[in-house]
Amino acid sequence: MDIPRIFNISESAHRIHNPFTPDKLATLGTALHLESGARVLDLGSGSGEMLCTWARDHGIVGTGIDMSQLFTEQAKLRTEELGVTHQVNFIHGDAAGYVSDEKVDVAACLGATWIAGGATGTIELLAQSLRAGGVILIGEPYWRLLPPTEDIAKGCLANSISDFLLLPELISSFGHLGYDVVEMVLANQDSWDRYEAAKWLTMRRWLEANPDDELANEVRAQLTSEPERHVTYTREYLGWGVFALMPR
Repeated sequence: MDIPRIFNISESAHRIHNPFTPDKLATLGTALHLESGARVLDLGSGSGEMLCTWARDHGIVGTGIDMSQLFTEQAKLRTEELGVTHQVNFIHGDAAGYVSDEKVDVAACLGATWIAGGATGTIELLAQSLRAGGVILIGEPYWRLLPPTEDIAKGCLANSISDFLLLPELISSFGHLGYDVVEMVLANQDSWDRYEAAKWLTMRRWLEANPDDELANEVRAQLTSEPERHVTYTREYLGWGVFALMPR
């Protein structure tokens, strides 16, 4: 079980596998008024930076599940680096359908809502692990600017314009599902750069070290095209944010 190898290559040096910077992740933790001992579940936990830093800074305990064996190993190493091995646990596995045995104070999925067919299904999944009065965190893209053509939407790696909503529409959609939006922290163009541009040096160094690898041509093609694609499309049109939700 693993994610496509191209992501393990291009994001191998990432600690945060979405368009958030460490300061935005810290802002989110502070905004939630996390208490020591709060239990957090993170589906699609990547390299574990959210759980590990919140354990260090706020004293939370938690569990993360991710399909990438590499990222899960990196998350476990991060617990050792930050001295939080007794507080957080990372599982290499499929987060789709995962429900915690013990109800949690915060149930999160930041940027991996494909595990339950989109934001709606993922919110329903997270709700099964949530205690009464708890908070759901959902990380989701939205259109900063509505693409004027379907080709521009595809340049943002969407299948079509209809894949994402404008921010007011996304906020409204949470209400239609029966949730109050109680906090949000949004990525910006600079944090998008830190997510996307950080891949390019990683890919270049990997190509230098692995010129004969079977994936070398695919990595070379991405390195050649991604900088222009990002600044032309994603950076201008696509937003991303984490939204804190509580059932009404």
